[in-house]
Amino acid sequence: MKALTVKPGTKDSLELIDFDEPREADGSVLVESLAVGLCGTDAEIIRAEYGEAPPGEDRLVLGHENLGRVLSAPEGSGLSEGDLVVGIVRRPDPEPCPACAQGQWDMCTTGRYTEHGIKGLHGFARERYRTEPDAVVKLDSALSNVGVLLEPTTIVAKAWQHAESIGQRAFFDPTTAVVTGAGPVGLLAALLGAQRGLDVHVFDVVKDGPKPQLVQSLGATYHTESLTESGVLADVLIECTGVPSVVMETITVHALNAVTCLTGVSSTGKKLPVDVGAANREAVLGNDVVFGSVNANRGHYEAAAKALKEADAEWLERLITRRVALSDFDKAFERQPTDVKVVLEVKEA
Repeated sequence: MKALTVKPGTKDSLELIDFDEPREADGSVLVESLAVGLCGTDAEIIRAEYGEAPPGEDRLVLGHENLGRVLSAPEGSGLSEGDLVVGIVRRPDPEPCPACAQGQWDMCTTGRYTEHGIKGLHGFARERYRTEPDAVVKLDSALSNVGVLLEPTTIVAKAWQHAESIGQRAFFDPTTAVVTGAGPVGLLAALLGAQRGLDVHVFDVVKDGPKPQLVQSLGATYHTESLTESGVLADVLIECTGVPSVVMETITVHALNAVTCLTGVSSTGKKLPVDVGAANREAVLGNDVVFGSVNANRGHYEAAAKALKEADAEWLERLITRRVALSDFDKAFERQPTDVKVVLEVKEA
């Protein structure tokens, strides 16, 4: 079978190769890969910024955002042939650590977790894979065209769950939400905010293309000015860019008692002048909370599946702006001005 692979640590080593069929020892469930979503993490691995092959191997199968269909599963597994599934990206510390033992591998305390297509486990950009029943989440068949969006939705499902949990430390009645960045994660964060009935404001520098229309279709407001210039003071802020200046705005420009979640990973080395005293004063006097969030556990996958099922299917399909055959993988990584989410079709028609 074919698999899209990289050699971790070697820049621009992306290659579609013949790959071994999955071993029965890898799991009792055989899954046919349908699609893989591409994101900045994949690009960073291709640039050899990080990435780790499984032990004893020199190549890593790429792809963590995924959608597949069950080819076979054991009786009593809760899965049947034909079921639509998404593989959970992170797998727990094998010992396990206290957090992983409770199914919260997104909060692993040792760092000994593994991640499909990223760290120590092959990804899903291959025609077939095997796994165990507890490592996949079943989706409603109505999501067959958009189920590949589940994994990025889990990131913001976790962000919203944690923001709400933190807010409930005291009186919390949010009405306004800000999302910075109108990439796929930002748009999905806005979707979940709109589903909560909040007045959602999305900030991005792009003025044309599909992003403004996608935001407006949610009943949200699209901004190209800065958060400071807008005058919007939000109760919940989800930061999805990782741009240092934008991060600082979300930390300091908001309503009283605000909760800010940082999901964007910043590049290092860029320094900004910051009045730490003023930021501290505002945080203390405003009861502010700022927290970081990464990855997701099964509960977040299930919450994300529910959110996608309740979303407008046509809106979700518009989020996927390009679908590229696996055999043409190189074209998928050629950034286009109108790209929002690019998907590799592993199972070609």
